[in-house]
Amino acid sequence: MSELKFQAPHGSTKRPHTEEEEEQNKMSKAEDVFIGAIDQGTSSTRFIIYHKSAKPVGSHQVEFTQFYPQAGWVEHDPMEILESVKVCVTKAVDKAIADGFNVSGGLKAIGVTNQRETTLVWSKSTGTPLHPAIVWMDVRTSSVCRRLETELFGGRSHFFESCGLPISTYFSAMKLLWLMENVDVVKEAIKNKDALFGTIDTWLIWNLTGGVKGGLHVTDVSNASRTMLMNLKTLNWDESTLQVLAIPPEVLPKIVSNSEVIGNIAAGWPISGIPISGCLGDQHAAMLGQACRKGEAKSTYGTGAFILLNTGEAIVQSEHGLLSTIAYKLGPNAPTNYALEGSVAIAGAAVQWLRDGLSLISNAAEIEALALEVESNGGVYFVPAFNGLFAPWWRDDARGVCIGITRYTSKGHVARAVLESICFQVKDVIEAMHKDSGADQSKKDEFLLRVDGGATVNKLLMQTQADLLATPVVRPAYIETTALGAAYAAGLAVGIWKEDHVFDSKDKLKNAMVFHPLMAEDSRKKKSDSWVKAVNRSFDLADLY
Repeated sequence: MSELKFQAPHGSTKRPHTEEEEEQNKMSKAEDVFIGAIDQGTSSTRFIIYHKSAKPVGSHQVEFTQFYPQAGWVEHDPMEILESVKVCVTKAVDKAIADGFNVSGGLKAIGVTNQRETTLVWSKSTGTPLHPAIVWMDVRTSSVCRRLETELFGGRSHFFESCGLPISTYFSAMKLLWLMENVDVVKEAIKNKDALFGTIDTWLIWNLTGGVKGGLHVTDVSNASRTMLMNLKTLNWDESTLQVLAIPPEVLPKIVSNSEVIGNIAAGWPISGIPISGCLGDQHAAMLGQACRKGEAKSTYGTGAFILLNTGEAIVQSEHGLLSTIAYKLGPNAPTNYALEGSVAIAGAAVQWLRDGLSLISNAAEIEALALEVESNGGVYFVPAFNGLFAPWWRDDARGVCIGITRYTSKGHVARAVLESICFQVKDVIEAMHKDSGADQSKKDEFLLRVDGGATVNKLLMQTQADLLATPVVRPAYIETTALGAAYAAGLAVGIWKEDHVFDSKDKLKNAMVFHPLMAEDSRKKKSDSWVKAVNRSFDLADLY
C-alpha cells in the first residue's frame, strides 16, 4: 500500500498541524502556568508536568528494584526511590522545555502522591535509612499481629473505633513495631532520639525540603489514616494507640491536609524554590483525579487494585470487611471527606508474575492477546493470594491457587483466569460496599464504576469487569488520574484551580469510554459461585511468620 501524504496548500511546504500539535501550540502560547506531580508507586516512579488546562506537557517514568529477601517479604531501597524521583524530575523538565514549554519560569507548585503503608525509619542526623523500606504487601509482621490480637481486648478489631482499620500486616504501625523489635540500629536510634518514621511521602518531602539541613518531617491525613495510628475523627495521632503500642510520638511526622503549602523545594533540585502544596496517598489522589463526590466510587488498577467509595463527611463503619478511611481534605479548614475502601493486594502484580515468574508473556501488554486466543477460562480459576488476601476476606494464611486444570487447559486459559481474578476481587469489594453503604438496591442499575491506572488499557479486562459486576465501567480519556489528583491538590492550594473546575464531572466523562455488561445473569452467577469455591480453597495454606 502506498504511503498517504498530506497535500500542502499551494505555495507552502508545511504540512497541516495535527489536533494534538494545535492543542500543544495553544498551551505553549497561553499563560505559562504549570503544576508538577511526583507519583511514587510500588514498582515505578514518574514525574508529570501539567499545564493549567490539566493537560500533561512532559513526563518521565522509571522502574526500580523489588527485593524479596524471604517468602512473604517485600522491600524497597529508599535511596533508589529517592534517586528515581531525581531522574524523573530532571528528564520530565528537560522534555517539556525541549517541546517549547516555559516550565523553568512557569512551574508554580508540586504535588506528591505515593504508594501507601510502605514504611521506613531513618537517621535524623545523617539522613541514612536504618533498614530497607518494608513494602505494604509484606507479611513478615504476621506474628506481631497474632500476638496483639491475643493480648488486646477485641482482638483484631481493638483499634477499629479510632482508626477504622483492623490489626493487619497491611498497615504501617505493624511494620514500625517489627522494626522496633527486630532491628538493633532502629532501637538505638529511637533511644538516642535520632529516628524518624515515615511512609514514602514523608521520606520524599523530608529530602525535597532539605533533608539533614532542615527538611520538613510531615505527612498528610490520607497517608496518616493508613498507619493505624491516626484518629479518624480528630485527624491527630491517637495517644491511647501510641501508648498501647509503645510508639514514641517524637518519631512521628506532623499531619497536614491534602492541599496546603507545606514548604519549598531545597537547592540542588532542578525545581528548587517551588512550593510543595499537595500530598495524598495514591488511592486518595485517584479519587480526586476522578472527581469522586459523595456516593461515587473508583477503582485503580496497578500492582494491586484499590476501590474507594466517597461517603461524604460521615465515617461509615464497615460490617463486611472494608476499611473506613479518609477520601480527602482539601485545605486546613476544609471539610473532611471520608471513604469506604477495599484493597486488593495482587492485581497487575499477577500479570507481572506471568511475565517474570513463568515467562508465559514477555511484556504485560501481551496478556490480552494471549487471553483472547480462547473464548472462556475453560473452567480454570486463579486466586492470586501470593501474600494472603485483603478485603473483604482478610486472610493472611491464604496462598495462591490455580484450580480446574485439565489436559484441555492452555496458556490462554491461564491468562484469562489471571485477568478474571482481578475482576472477581474487585467485584467482591464492590458488593461489600453496596451492603455497607446501605445502597438502594432498586437503584443499583444506576451505579457506575470509574476506573483508572495502567492496566485499564486492557479492553478485555475492562469488559470482563463490567460483565462480572453487571454495571457500566467508565474509563476516562486520561487514565493516570493518580498524578492528576496530586496536581489538582497542589494547584488548589496556590489558587491555580477552583474546586468547581476540579469536580466538573461532565468534563471528566466527556471523552470517556464506557464498557457495558454483556454477560447473561446465569453465566455470571455460575462463574461467581466457582470463584468463591476457589477462594475458599486458598485458605490455610501458609505457615504464619
